[in-house]
Amino acid sequence: MTNEGETVLEEISPEECRRLLSENRVGRLAVVVGGRPLIFPVNYVFDEDRVVFRTDEGLKLHHVPLRRVAFEIDGNAESAATGWSVVVQGSTYEITRAIDHRSEELRRLPVQPFAPGEKAHWIEIQADTVTGRRIVAK
Repeated sequence: MTNEGETVLEEISPEECRRLLSENRVGRLAVVVGGRPLIFPVNYVFDEDRVVFRTDEGLKLHHVPLRRVAFEIDGNAESAATGWSVVVQGSTYEITRAIDHRSEELRRLPVQPFAPGEKAHWIEIQADTVTGRRIVAK
């Protein structure tokens, strides 16, 4: 017999991680700037192991391209003490002016930022790892 409210931690399969990334549109970008970790919410699209988002001039544009970053999405049900998290780790590139076929395809993705501004700069995260965990009720 289990106690009410008990939970267990499970790994999420790579296939389900990719499905969750494809179904969601808001995540958090984690980067180190000046020795300090910073986290930015961004609207994104996931396509074939690439997270793509748009940004304006500023901190993200100047400190993210050509760096290693983490990107995270999650969901939870606080009342049940359950939830999930998917983390992408990889390298970032600005693809705004890139002329390769893949970058041109990525810039056609429907990335719709919530925040105001042109968001004319396109950034991609090429995933090295995609992992996830879920807390489920026993």
